[in-house]
Parts: sequence; C-alpha cells; structure tokens
Amino acid sequence: MIRLTNFLIGIDDNLLNISKLSSQNSHELLSSLWNILIPFSLKVVSAILIYMIGSWLIRRIRSIIKVVMEKKSVDQSLRGFLLSFATVAMQIFLVIILISLLGVNTTSFAALIASGGIAAGMALSGTLQNFAGGVMILLFKPFKVGDFIDAQGFMGTVKEIRITSTLLNTPDNKMIIMPNGSLSNGIINNFSNTGVRRVEWKVSISYGDDIDLAKNIILEMLNTDERVLREPAEPFSSLLEMGDSSIVVVARAWVKTEDFWSLYFEINEKIYKTFPNKGLTFPFPQLDVTIKNRS
Repeated sequence: MIRLTNFLIGIDDNLLNISKLSSQNSHELLSSLWNILIPFSLKVVSAILIYMIGSWLIRRIRSIIKVVMEKKSVDQSLRGFLLSFATVAMQIFLVIILISLLGVNTTSFAALIASGGIAAGMALSGTLQNFAGGVMILLFKPFKVGDFIDAQGFMGTVKEIRITSTLLNTPDNKMIIMPNGSLSNGIINNFSNTGVRRVEWKVSISYGDDIDLAKNIILEMLNTDERVLREPAEPFSSLLEMGDSSIVVVARAWVKTEDFWSLYFEINEKIYKTFPNKGLTFPFPQLDVTIKNRS
C-alpha cells in the first residue's frame, strides 16, 4: 500500500513539472533552456581546455621520465616498458578527471568499470597474458634490447620491449611485433647472451684427396685471422663423415658475436678459391647406373 502511495505521489509530481513547463511562454522556455545550456557549455569548454593542458603535461612528464631514466642508466629494456605503462596510467587519470568535470558521478563510473571488469578481463585475456609476459621478461631478462635472438620462428635484434609486445628487427630489416605472452612461454635462443659464438664449416672433398692437407689449409686460415679467439677453445678441424659421394671435413672456431657472419662468409670464400689451387676437388653427387641386356 505504501509503495502504491509513493508511486502515485511521484506521478503527481511529474505531472506538476510537465504542467509548469507547458504553462511557460516561449520567452520563459528559452530562458530556462539558456540557464541549462550556459553551465553545460562552460563545462564542455573547460573539459576541452583541461584535455589540451593534460595532454601537454603527459608529453612533458613522459619526456622528463625518459631523461631521468637515461641519467640513472636504467636498463634500456625497462625504459620502453615503464614509459608505456606511465603514459597509459596518466591518460586514464585524465579521462576520469574529464568525466568528473562534465558532471558524471565518478563513484557510479567506478562501479561501472568494476562491474565490467570481469567481462573485459575475459575479452582481453590475451592482452592481459601479454602484459604478464612483458613483466616476466623484464624480471627474469631472458633477453634485453640489442640482443640477437631466435624465437617463435623469427631471428633478429631486439629493438624495444613494450607492455604487451616486443619489437624484433630481422637481418633483412623487417620489423616483427611479437606478443610477450607467447614469447615468455616459448623457447628463446639468445645468441648475444655470452658474447661469443662458435662458427662451423662443413666442406666436402672427393675420395682420394689429401684429408690432412684440407684440414691444415682451413686451420691456417683460422689461425692467421685476428677475429678467431683462443678461448674457450683453439680452432679445430677433423674428418666428420664419409658420405656416399664425398668426404666431409668439419672445422670449428670461436669468435665474438659481432664477428660471426663476417668470418663465416670470408672463410667460405677462401676455401672455395684455395682448395682447387692445392689439388683438392669439390665432388658432385654421383650415381652409377648398370643396364643389363636381356636379349
């Protein structure tokens, strides 16, 4: 009964307000609309100004944070992550201020965000996984900016580690964007972690060629090259296998990571030019075919 009474009272109040508006003449109606539009217009203008000032402040704060991290020698891998995170946090804070200025109840807005958090979390589960992967990468540091890695089927130099992704620059200058979620959970081959790498050559020579001569030629090339390291092991060469059409000689040497490819290609070229002059031949695959005449 009480609810019904309150409902009827509410109807009476609404009818009273409607009757008041309907009883106003055009001048009074325009005056009422003017009194409503002016404060709202001022709020909109203020919001635009605050947005412009806030965006400028965000850029300035981002620049200051970047300079401070450079002076403090913060790890370069961590810089991009922190800058991205700080920028997103400041932008969210600015949006909340603008919404509050326009008269929207921030308490109800926060409740709306909380109620939609579960749905958003389920919809953005991949993004959240990538965010967690970025945190794991920065904590355990399987690689850092500048490292040459092989991961998820791609090889390249790490250019930037962001909140949800890592930027990889391939040797042929392609930019690969890899999600941090799968990257942190997958196998990563870091070629730059130790600073040195082992180079290997496999050279095929014909049966009957002098194996010792082939090994000595390669070892002489490696021992006279300043890029070849003596630690963790001396240059090495030996017979690897006896194939169907050739004998395979293997040679190995340790170099700095940055000298890997230059040494590999140069020794390849020297072997190709030197071996024929020393009486060593590179065999072609051969197949003996026997034809029987049954006539």
